[in-house]
Amino acid sequence: MQFRCAELADIDNVLSLHFRYQVDSIAEEDKKDGFVTTPFTKEEMTQLITQERGLFIAEKEGEVVAYAMAASWQFWSKWPMFAHMIKGLPSLTYNEQVLSVDNSYQYGPVCVDKSVRGEGVFEQIFEFALQQMSTRYPILVTFINKINPRSYAAHVRKAKLDVIQEFEFNNNQYFELACPTVR
Repeated sequence: MQFRCAELADIDNVLSLHFRYQVDSIAEEDKKDGFVTTPFTKEEMTQLITQERGLFIAEKEGEVVAYAMAASWQFWSKWPMFAHMIKGLPSLTYNEQVLSVDNSYQYGPVCVDKSVRGEGVFEQIFEFALQQMSTRYPILVTFINKINPRSYAAHVRKAKLDVIQEFEFNNNQYFELACPTVR
């Protein structure tokens, strides 16, 4: 298994993996094992790679089997959900710091193909992405839909994220979580 920062040539493979697990296109029988909610375009992936340096992939035998995304709040701000989260940052404190767009970034989504689940790929890609972002930000922030218990369990038990609040957006219930980038 190889973990690395994605390149432009990886976009089609990442989007293919993303499509298989995106909530609007995932097979119904796979939904119970976790899903990603935000759809992405090639242009957004290009920006994530070239401007944010925030797309990380795991490859097995030349195939992309997992990815993790991470980027500045400015990148995410065009999506209403993230604009809502940005507005709430100043009211949140983590590790005795008031959160801001300058001292935190938005991590996720993360996606691991079912063919490699249970092999530690989630933990490894999470740690790789965290290490890459640690030179830019001291705090990771993310959210998980409450109807996605597999993601919640993975992030709290395996990645050791802390729940910093619960919130509602667009008639959905979410956990907001954080962790330091240097542990």
